[in-house]
Amino acid sequence: MTGNDMRELILGGARSGKSGYAEQRAQKSGLEVVYIATAEACDQEMGARIALHRQRRPADWLTLEEPLALADTLRAHAQAERCILIDCLTLWLSNLLTLGEDRFKCEREALLRTLPSLPGQLLFVSNEVGQGIVPMNALARRFVDEAGYLHQDLAQLCERVTWVVAGLPQVLKG
Repeated sequence: MTGNDMRELILGGARSGKSGYAEQRAQKSGLEVVYIATAEACDQEMGARIALHRQRRPADWLTLEEPLALADTLRAHAQAERCILIDCLTLWLSNLLTLGEDRFKCEREALLRTLPSLPGQLLFVSNEVGQGIVPMNALARRFVDEAGYLHQDLAQLCERVTWVVAGLPQVLKG
């Protein structure tokens, strides 16, 4: 690890401004930026969301689309003078939960095991989904639970945790 190494978890609700805040942090870092997108355009509406995110990004950012193998992608691209923005962890989690328990556990554990040794600046964007009502079906409840557990584990490993509400960042840690 070098003096530039920093991990930040950026949490917020839907349309809270968390992605925009993360993009500002990446731009202000002065480092080369790699954007890891976890979303898949499974329908027209999601395709439109992805297109909006692409339009906002500077042309010189390298964009990688990786819906599953996040730890492998981070290991391959993390460098001391690079900022990697991952948007978003809840989509990654959702992708994994649909593939079964073994793949989910393997990828989650790989991320948590890999994170402490990665060089450079890492910005993880994720939706805080645990503040609403308890979902009606088992998969939705599992998703909310796993997102909460993942956020807790990442918050322990990150030097900085930021909560974004109405476009206003509130630093919780760091």
